[in-house]
Amino acid sequence: MKKQFDKSFLWGTAIAAHQAEGAWDIAGKGMSIADVLTAGTSKKAREITEGLLSHKNYPNHEGIDFYHHYKEDLALLAEMGCTCFRTSIAWSRIFPNGDETQPNEAGLKFYDDLFDECRKYQIEPIVTLCHFEIPYALYNNYGGFKNRKLIDFFVHYAKTVMHRYRDKVQYWLTFNEINNQCTGDKLSLWTNSAVKIAPGENKEEIVAQASLNELIASAKVVCLGHKINPKFKIGCMIACVPFYPYSCNPIDQIASLKASNKRFFYSDVHVHGKIPEYALLEWEKKSFTLTYTKEDLDTLRQGTVDYIGLSYYMSLAVSALSDCEGTLLSKDPLIKMVKNPFVKTNDWGWQIDPVGFRYALNYLYQRYQLPLFVVENGIGAYDTPDEDGKINDDYRISYFEQHLAQLKIAMLEDGVPILGYTAWGGFDIVSFSTGEMEKRYGFIYVDKDNQGRGTLKRRKKKSFDWYKKVIVSNGECLNNSSFYY
Repeated sequence: MKKQFDKSFLWGTAIAAHQAEGAWDIAGKGMSIADVLTAGTSKKAREITEGLLSHKNYPNHEGIDFYHHYKEDLALLAEMGCTCFRTSIAWSRIFPNGDETQPNEAGLKFYDDLFDECRKYQIEPIVTLCHFEIPYALYNNYGGFKNRKLIDFFVHYAKTVMHRYRDKVQYWLTFNEINNQCTGDKLSLWTNSAVKIAPGENKEEIVAQASLNELIASAKVVCLGHKINPKFKIGCMIACVPFYPYSCNPIDQIASLKASNKRFFYSDVHVHGKIPEYALLEWEKKSFTLTYTKEDLDTLRQGTVDYIGLSYYMSLAVSALSDCEGTLLSKDPLIKMVKNPFVKTNDWGWQIDPVGFRYALNYLYQRYQLPLFVVENGIGAYDTPDEDGKINDDYRISYFEQHLAQLKIAMLEDGVPILGYTAWGGFDIVSFSTGEMEKRYGFIYVDKDNQGRGTLKRRKKKSFDWYKKVIVSNGECLNNSSFYY
């Protein structure tokens, strides 16, 4: 059995423009839907405000000021040995309102410079077109992606940047974690689709329509991108959350199947190029009136993706048993999310499951038979510098050791083809889920706290040198002993 990955395997880190760049209103950039997200905590949800309120804290406005620090930051990634770097293009930096005909040249120039800097270090950019950064005006003026007009706006934006960077970017992703909105929760529906649900509206039907519009837009962009540059590799991006049946009771097995279908509906369309039968039957059962055309169905067939990008942070256990306590996941059918006694949780209640990573990678490949690209995996934690200012984050090293060992087994023992791995997020950035800075994910510490105070100075953590060793050895230093039960 091989001890290391193929030489073509890409190692790197990942961020999103809205969590890192800052510079939210300079050089012609328009407001995005992330710019109206307030700071929250593990116990207090982020607010989505109507416009900006002077007494609220909007941490994404500054991020970690990557916009002005990107040269310093990419030099650190090069020192770590990274061969790729995942980031996103802020849509409202290119088209401030989202519906303009002509792009903002200053925004295009910024990403020209950013990708040139990547190329200087032979770092391959992995670029997400829409990472929770829809221009706010598209919500304000059109109601977000429940409006079909956004399909053409997105395609026009994608055509502009794909053509501009056709010789600088090879790997593209369309919509980040497009399937998060399947839960219908307020934050995910807002960040995925720029949609709010008004009183009396059918939330499930609106989620289905917005999702379908995005899937059509994604397929159009895949077709378009391959015409702009046939060498482009264009993927989807999903939040991969495997659902374990809580028990071996057949009812729980079906609950797991139903929960999985709901989450993987999006990648089913991305990969197979058609709306799955289980979704059509559900829409008919619930009397949904969704708008799509025969031409849209042809587009879905033609615009299938080249690979699947995914995030993996946790697994979940589900049950439909009446005597099992848990959080309601679905009313129809009745499915509850229950605590898994066999895995640990972090400070924010996320279930940490390294072996589930291997399972998830196998599940995706068996379902789709396409190469995978792990573009997010990491752990948020409280980091406290010692008296000498060093951050000895052994807990982070342990997390990555366990997860990367399972990725290695999935590749070398199970035969799952994986293009690369970008750890989330390389640098400490604003947490998407809570808006905190002190929920830290990076190998590189950024001096900023939850109140926005700090110098923004970058500092390497202990995990920085550990990950460098992994990259330099191309994974040979990872323990790849199997886990069987």
